[in-house]
Amino acid sequence: MEYSLLSVFMILNLVLVAAHGALPPELYWKSVLPTTPMPKAITDILHSDWMEDKSTNVNVGKGGVSVHTSKEKHKGTSVNVGKGAVNVHAGKGTNVNVGGGGVSVSAGHKRKEKPVTVTVGSYSPFAYRYAATETQIHDDHKTTLFFLENNLHPGTRMHLNFIKSSNEPTFIPRQVADATPFSSDKLNDIFNEFYVEPESEEAHIMKNTIKECEDASIEGEEKYCATSLESMVDFSTLKLGKDVKVVSTVVEKKNIGLQKYTVKSEVKKLASGDKIVVCHKQNYPYAIFYCHKTENTRAYFVPLETDNGIRVKAVVVCHTNTSKWNPKHIAFQVLKIKPGIIPICHFLPEDHIVWVPSN
Repeated sequence: MEYSLLSVFMILNLVLVAAHGALPPELYWKSVLPTTPMPKAITDILHSDWMEDKSTNVNVGKGGVSVHTSKEKHKGTSVNVGKGAVNVHAGKGTNVNVGGGGVSVSAGHKRKEKPVTVTVGSYSPFAYRYAATETQIHDDHKTTLFFLENNLHPGTRMHLNFIKSSNEPTFIPRQVADATPFSSDKLNDIFNEFYVEPESEEAHIMKNTIKECEDASIEGEEKYCATSLESMVDFSTLKLGKDVKVVSTVVEKKNIGLQKYTVKSEVKKLASGDKIVVCHKQNYPYAIFYCHKTENTRAYFVPLETDNGIRVKAVVVCHTNTSKWNPKHIAFQVLKIKPGIIPICHFLPEDHIVWVPSN
C-alpha cells in the first residue's frame, strides 16, 4: 500500500482535533453552512471516511502524539509525532515518514519514493493583472475558456476542452495551514518542506502561485487566497452572508479532449452585480484557492452537450467591466478585443467554485 502527503495530513488533522478540540474541515463547513450542500469540486478533495473508524485512539503525551486506528496491535495504523518528525506505520510493512521537511514512502522495502510535488503548469488565466505568455496563448485548455457574453444562448456551438487535472492536492486543516509557511520571503523554507529544488519548474510554479496571492488586487476586486477550507468559508460568508449556494462545473466523462459542444436551452442566471465570490484552484502541493469578489459580474449555469451525447453541467462567469485588466491578458489576445469594450465570459474548470446568494 502506498501513502501520500494526503494520508499524513488526514492523520495530523485527527491529532489536531484531539489536541485542540478543533472541528475537521468538513464538519466546520456543516457548522457554518448547515443547509448548503458542498459542490463536487470540494467533496472531491475531502476524504472524510477515515472519521468513521470508532476504534481510533489518540494519546497526547510529553514525547509527542501517538495515534492508533485499530485495537489490534500491529494491524492498524499508528502515528507517532515526536521531535521534528512524524512516523506513520500502517501495518504489513508500510511506513510513511515525515521529517526534515519532506515526505518519503516505503512499502516493506528500503527504497525511497519521489517526494510529493506539484504538477508543472502555466500561469493562471484568472489573474487579471498579468499579460499572457506565448505558452498560454497556444494552450487549447486556456484559450477555449473565454468567449463573449453575447454568444451565451441556446444553440451556440463551441469547441471546448474540459481537462481534469491528475494533480489533486487536498485540503489540509486550518491549524496545519496556518503553521505552514506561505509567503515569498519564506521560499527556501517552503521548498525544503516539500523537497522541491529551488531552480526546478515545480519551484517556479509554487513561487508564481504565492506571487499571485500576494499581488495587489485590481480596482473593484476584493481578493483572498484561502489556504484551507475553513478560511475559504470564512471569506466567502463574510462577503455574501451564510444564506448561500455553492456550485462547480460537473463533467460527465473525463478528459475526452477538445470537443464541439452545443449550449442547451436550460441556461440559468445564478447571480449578478457584486454578489458573487469565485474561488479558483491554484497549482500547489495542497489545496489553495484564489478567491475574489468583483464588481459588475454575472454567473450562469450553462448545460452543454456534445454531438455524441456527452454532457457537462458548466458554470460560467461573465465580467461586464474589464477596463482595469491588463491589456495583454489572454482573453483580449484570444478574442481580438480591447479592455472595457464588451462583456467577457469564461467557463470554470471542474475544480473551481462559485459562491452566490441562495435566493
